[in-house]
Amino acid sequence: MDDLVVGRGVVIPAEELLVRFSRAGGPGGQNVNKRDTRVEIVFDVAASGAFSMEQRRRVTSALRPRLDSRGRIRVVSSVERTQARNRENALETLRRELARGLRPPPRPRVATKPTKTAKERRISSKKARGSLKRQRARPGADD
Repeated sequence: MDDLVVGRGVVIPAEELLVRFSRAGGPGGQNVNKRDTRVEIVFDVAASGAFSMEQRRRVTSALRPRLDSRGRIRVVSSVERTQARNRENALETLRRELARGLRPPPRPRVATKPTKTAKERRISSKKARGSLKRQRARPGADD
């Protein structure tokens, strides 16, 4: 198995990925009870040497719901009929999750105030609308 290229210069060595196979349910015909097509990949984010300290902190905070108590992420694939395609599927899922975790958080939105001209435009349009409504009223109805 090759190293997993996540992006931004981050490459996870194949030795850091624990890959296990087991029997899967679902499609597969007569092979379903004989072949180990289900793939489980476990990656220890906390102990990986592929990340800098900042990257590790970012990944662990972004992927906290997916990590177990020891800081490992587990990806399982059993949707395909072959072990090779399930392995590709699981590796791609792991790569996508880690890339999402490495993405920097968006900058916070800075609240802005309306300009003086915008305020004046708003007030003048409100006055014009009110004037139009007053013109529609029956004469003497407001007395």
